[in-house]
Amino acid sequence: MRFSVIGAGSWGTAFARLLAGAGHPTVLWVRNPRRAVEINKIRENRSYLPGVSLPRKGLKITTSLSETVNSGTIVLAVPSFAIDDILKKIAPLLDERKVFINLAKGLDRDSGETMSGLITTKLDVAAVFTLSGPSHAEEVGRDIPTAVVLAGTDLRLGEQLQRAISTPRFRIYLSADIRGVELCSAVKNVIALATGVSDGLGYGDNSRGALITRGLAEMVRFGRVFGVKERTFFGLSGLGDLVATCTSTHSRNRSVGYRVGTGEPLADILAGMDMVAEGVYSTEVVHNIALKKGIEMPITAAVYRLLYQGADPGGLVEEIMTRAPKREGG
Repeated sequence: MRFSVIGAGSWGTAFARLLAGAGHPTVLWVRNPRRAVEINKIRENRSYLPGVSLPRKGLKITTSLSETVNSGTIVLAVPSFAIDDILKKIAPLLDERKVFINLAKGLDRDSGETMSGLITTKLDVAAVFTLSGPSHAEEVGRDIPTAVVLAGTDLRLGEQLQRAISTPRFRIYLSADIRGVELCSAVKNVIALATGVSDGLGYGDNSRGALITRGLAEMVRFGRVFGVKERTFFGLSGLGDLVATCTSTHSRNRSVGYRVGTGEPLADILAGMDMVAEGVYSTEVVHNIALKKGIEMPITAAVYRLLYQGADPGGLVEEIMTRAPKREGG
């Protein structure tokens, strides 16, 4: 199979390396021409995935979107807020219906739509899939054993992609609950921000464990409103990715939360970041949807007030812990 990866951040670079290593001719689109030249020359993306060598055989680096969309399967490895813009750019370049795989873990800020929903709205596609789960690029790029879920409605094609992309160190499970996978992926980033704040305040494992557990409860309440399958909550894109994102040193969302917890202004943190913490954007979208739908999400609400209304980080965990007593399961 022939693949193209649009977006040369850490995850896009790691995934392009994975595809090429699995024997598939792969094109990696790099937005910055200077960075493209550097990556092509030294076969390493020092800006986003330092220390990981890229194969010379089977992996082509390009800045041409028209060349990139020639592949049968196009992987979108750009942040959720950039998906709409990139779809507008590639739409006039497509001469036939393509298969798309989305890697972004977020929701559209304007519509609240999932990435697969946005893609099918903007383009006439053959099929759309989303790949998610506990999969930090820093580890995938170094072939550390990883398991993810590939979600879509065309399971026959999904099985072909599953066999094509899987390697002895990258295991793919298949799911038909694509909307559920995407919603869980967005919510878990919000909870990771909260656990990062807790860690930055100097709280311990007890606090983090409580936030992860109650964060899972919020994910379930949110997802059930949209018909998310029960197994999705407790699968790789739900519980699996929630735990990894809330605890890993690789997690950008946890890192941003940590720095906010230590007192750094959010604007300063974001201004100094080359990479994107999806949870900062997902917090606003998820919070607004929860308000509209009447979904109780106290952790999300607290993170929203912290990021967007200047609330005191020191009061975030205390606010959650001192809510009215309840029975577990609510």
